[in-house]
Amino acid sequence: MQAAPTWDPQQYLRHSTHRTRPFLDLLTRITDLPGGASPRIADIGCGPGNVTTLLADRWPGARITGYDSSREMLAAAEHYAGPTAGGGTLDFRPADAAEWTPEETFDLIVSNAALQWVPGHADRFPAWLEHTAPGGTFAFQVPGNFTAPSHALLAELCDSPRWRTRLDGHGRRYVHILSPADYLERLTELGCEVVDVWETTYVQLLQGEDPVLDWTKGTALRPVLTAMADDPAGRTEFVSQYRDLLRKAYPAGPHGTVFPFRRIFAVARTPQEPQA
Repeated sequence: MQAAPTWDPQQYLRHSTHRTRPFLDLLTRITDLPGGASPRIADIGCGPGNVTTLLADRWPGARITGYDSSREMLAAAEHYAGPTAGGGTLDFRPADAAEWTPEETFDLIVSNAALQWVPGHADRFPAWLEHTAPGGTFAFQVPGNFTAPSHALLAELCDSPRWRTRLDGHGRRYVHILSPADYLERLTELGCEVVDVWETTYVQLLQGEDPVLDWTKGTALRPVLTAMADDPAGRTEFVSQYRDLLRKAYPAGPHGTVFPFRRIFAVARTPQEPQA
């Protein structure tokens, strides 16, 4: 069994502005929550907690819990724990999204760029919606760029003769997204009252030397880096080969390196309680 990747919060946060923008766009599509001035919110796969704090900006009195399976990410997120400026609270707890079943009802269950790591995550939707309050919201965004050169080249390199025995499967292991239409169908069949699904390709301009490689070191490359942690020389060789491929696929321009990135969004609202 392949080990779960080891995460590096600081590396992940190196491109925090670009990584945060989709979450902000997701939040703009979420309407009022049923919890009044103090809604209960769960953030699945909260990572280092930087986007979880944006929930407190949007709903100042909210009681927010961020869940993540990475000890490294939770340790970084703990910096934000405690009372919030608007009178709410923010805390973080360990949980694996593949197994997490809420023990209480939430007005909002949200996830930002996390569910792509969870095989069969759509099968978890019924349990999560069951614990979403009437008129509450389940919302998420996932990367949809796994056929882009950044990810396709990684998968091909892992499957090359030089690396197949050691790394076969690592480049594709965590590609578990559905199409936008499939998400729409799943959520509609589960009885959601309003379902809004869309996709956006962000044409990002990255700065610095080998910025696409630097981006993937925080996400897609993590399984490979983890698998080769005991072989520094091999890891250096692999990363160098991957870097050269990325340089050809994403050449630097006079103003930076253009890195298109597709993302899929979904916002689903549960039915209101029947009128008496």
